[in-house]
Amino acid sequence: MNIFFSCLICSLFFGLRGLSQNKMRLNAKFNIEKKEIIISQNIQYKNTSNDTLQSIYLNNWSNSYATKTTPLAKRIADEYRNEFHLAKNDERGFSIVTSIKSNETALMYHEVKNQIDVLKVKLNSVLQPGETYSIDLEYTVQLPSDKFTGYGISKSGDLNLRYWYITPALYNGSWHYYSNKDLNDLYIPKSDIELILNVPKGYTVISDLDEINTLQTSYHQEITFQGKNRINNKLFITKTSNFNTVETNEFSIVSDIDDEGIELIEKILINEKIIKHLTKTFGAYPHKKLFATQIDYDKNPVYGLNFLPSFLKTYPSTFIYELKLLKVALRNYLENTLLLNPRKDQWLIDGIETFYLINYVEENYPNIKFLGSLADFWGVRSFHAADMRFNDKYNLAYMIMARTNRDQPLTMAKDSLLKFNSNIANKYKAGIGLKYLDDFINSDIVEKTIESFVREYKLQPLESIAFEDYIKARTSKNIDWFFKDYLTTRKKLDFKIKKVSKTDDSITLTVKNKRRNSMPVPLYTLNNDSIISKTWIENINSNKTLTIPRNDANKLVLNYNSILPEINERDNWKSLKGFFFNNKPLQFRLFKDIEDPYYNQVFLMPLLEFNNIYDGFTLGVKAYNKTLLRKRFSYKFSPQYAFKSRSFTGSGVVSMTHYLENRDLYAINYGLVGGYSSYAPDLFVRQITPSLSFLFREDDNFRSNKRQLLSFRYIDIHRDKDINNIYTSDEPNYNVFNARFVHSNDNLINYNRWYTDLQIGKTFSKLAFNFEYRHLFQNNRQLNLRLYSGAFLSNTNDINSDYFSFALDRPTDYLFELPYLGRSESSGIFSQQYIEAEGGFKSKLQPSFANQWMSTMNVSTTIWRYILAYGDIGFVKNKFNSPEFVYDSGIRVNLVTDYFELYFPVYSNLGWEISHAHYAEKIRIKFTLDPQVLLGLFRRRWF
Repeated sequence: MNIFFSCLICSLFFGLRGLSQNKMRLNAKFNIEKKEIIISQNIQYKNTSNDTLQSIYLNNWSNSYATKTTPLAKRIADEYRNEFHLAKNDERGFSIVTSIKSNETALMYHEVKNQIDVLKVKLNSVLQPGETYSIDLEYTVQLPSDKFTGYGISKSGDLNLRYWYITPALYNGSWHYYSNKDLNDLYIPKSDIELILNVPKGYTVISDLDEINTLQTSYHQEITFQGKNRINNKLFITKTSNFNTVETNEFSIVSDIDDEGIELIEKILINEKIIKHLTKTFGAYPHKKLFATQIDYDKNPVYGLNFLPSFLKTYPSTFIYELKLLKVALRNYLENTLLLNPRKDQWLIDGIETFYLINYVEENYPNIKFLGSLADFWGVRSFHAADMRFNDKYNLAYMIMARTNRDQPLTMAKDSLLKFNSNIANKYKAGIGLKYLDDFINSDIVEKTIESFVREYKLQPLESIAFEDYIKARTSKNIDWFFKDYLTTRKKLDFKIKKVSKTDDSITLTVKNKRRNSMPVPLYTLNNDSIISKTWIENINSNKTLTIPRNDANKLVLNYNSILPEINERDNWKSLKGFFFNNKPLQFRLFKDIEDPYYNQVFLMPLLEFNNIYDGFTLGVKAYNKTLLRKRFSYKFSPQYAFKSRSFTGSGVVSMTHYLENRDLYAINYGLVGGYSSYAPDLFVRQITPSLSFLFREDDNFRSNKRQLLSFRYIDIHRDKDINNIYTSDEPNYNVFNARFVHSNDNLINYNRWYTDLQIGKTFSKLAFNFEYRHLFQNNRQLNLRLYSGAFLSNTNDINSDYFSFALDRPTDYLFELPYLGRSESSGIFSQQYIEAEGGFKSKLQPSFANQWMSTMNVSTTIWRYILAYGDIGFVKNKFNSPEFVYDSGIRVNLVTDYFELYFPVYSNLGWEISHAHYAEKIRIKFTLDPQVLLGLFRRRWF
């Protein structure tokens, strides 16, 4: 009876339900012990275009894990994630296609060049418009570990599956196919789907498709799922399910999102609230079940809820759970109903998602702060950050990229975006852009348009340009600026009130558009903090002068409520009180804060540092103007008292950066750095360095790690004389002009960096070249190669002084730029600090210096995991001596590359060093205590 019923349902599904364009039917047998799925599949592909097709493209994303050179593998490596490259072979998945047929006739097929997760199938007869072609496939999927993308098989044997079977690509005049890059953006036509799954007993199977039938045998269970008009579906096969289902008359939410420990009844009420909210906003959901999984949330979290450790509960648990569930459910609702290209038109779904998250918090939690309950703590509530509303985070996160010239157009393809832009900044800019547009048009037109747009285009083929036509038809205002400037360019918003004149009855002012775009700005007149009027100013090509009624106004403010994502709001207001109405009050704050545009802020931070062993611990204060958002002009002064040297030390820097858009030269920086500290016991050095730098990148590819730097410095050094060493103090005060060009291009697999360096001083001039290369092979062995050559163009220093000479293993660092903790030490642990510079040797050999020229090569390669063998060779040439050949070798323990490493010498010109007395003193150590350097581990993954 059950078998008859199942067959009847299948017949109805594939026979009577003819509204969908495509159909897929899979029989999948799961062998979980072997991490294997054996699949028989039929695809009924309908040609909905007006073209005749001779081939069909199929997405085979299970095969994107197959090698270390797939687009997915390269994407993971580009973000400095090593889990995929270092994984064992049985942890990476693949798929093997054994047969592709049509009506029992074999079809020719092949992988697309450089895309092994896309198949091109040649049809044995042309597919005319409106006709359907049947394809039968036999293939095996070997499941990958879920640690790479969240999908795959877990250590406990649970299966989290998405994109696990072959699907047809979409054709609408051209084929849309691309490789998996862990962006969750497969683009396929909607299909009617039937999955017949053979799964071992003891497992629970959860799908967002409709469960039709289950057949039980002694060892297996056969479960049939069906769904109509699907583009996304996920499958979970687990021994212990954490999923809960909340059913309503509209649809059900199936979720395993962490519920923050709230009571069951609260959890159910929140689920019902969100279901009703989505239905009321966008209309009926076309499917019975909506998934909201923890994997979805981990890939697209509510940033801001997770910026503090989990044990610090700054928000109510119900708020956290509600926002997490809303974000995932809202995203999945939109992705499952709007048939957009998720790689090229992602801005629209991102924008709608963020727009409604903002609205939801405004409507339901209008008083919640960004810092949550932490904002009410004594000591915290005095910060401007404590005044931030929760929704202010959207503008703040976008400005992190805009202020550093790393923002990218919203219409740029998703796989071309920096990770921070893809995950955060562009999503937020899209959402606040829709809020900006809504405020400009007024009367909630944008909100109503979005809602009717989603309802009308639900499950219909769609491109984002349809939204532009849709909204323009519903307003008489000119909104071309939004689609031409805001979406498709990197043009920033930056306005200024330039001139103001006033009478008793009117105000005449000039507004300057500093960025020369066509975007409008609102002007507010205020009496103290009360808004009197609001006027939108449009078409400001450069400057625009207007006259408005005064109406007791005593302040003019542009963008008062920060509805525009403006890059600089510090010149947006003018006081109408008194003569000096341009001055901003000076404000002192303890510790770094969020920027307050209505004050000139100075931040003070207590400092306790350990910069070198001669000063010991230093206690002081840092005064600076840098907020969480970078400024073009910045300064920092750090006076400190050193307890060991019993003296006042410190440093200061003043810097200005000009950012340039749409060119490879993206930044010009100039500034002045000064410092005073110990360089030996009871000896001090004063440094003053003006500099000018030009920074380059590939303007058409921000994801490229290729960078260039051209810098010019003039280093002025004033040192106390060391009466015990005349050769380092013969010229205690000196000046050096330094020009350097640096080229770098690095990622996890390949790293290369080279620079040329010119130095000109009173008694010498020298030229040096440094080249570094690293490669991680597919067998996980690493090769490190470094070449260094330097030569004096002139050298009139005392032949017995090596202060300005090239160093073989430990440079004197006469420019005071290397992070030595004990730069003058010749014995003890601090003399063993290793900094890879100049000769780069680890053993202390003779001659240690070269006053004419030096050329060296440093090589290391993997022995086992983080243990490497190293070897150094080179020639050292001093005046009146023949070149001398030097070499050393040993073991390198690479705990954290570039940050913490140990070097154990074994054999060199000195013989078997490992057998020498006091061997522990020969071990070299590379490490850093600079938190800014350590932050590089984070930056290179996100930026």
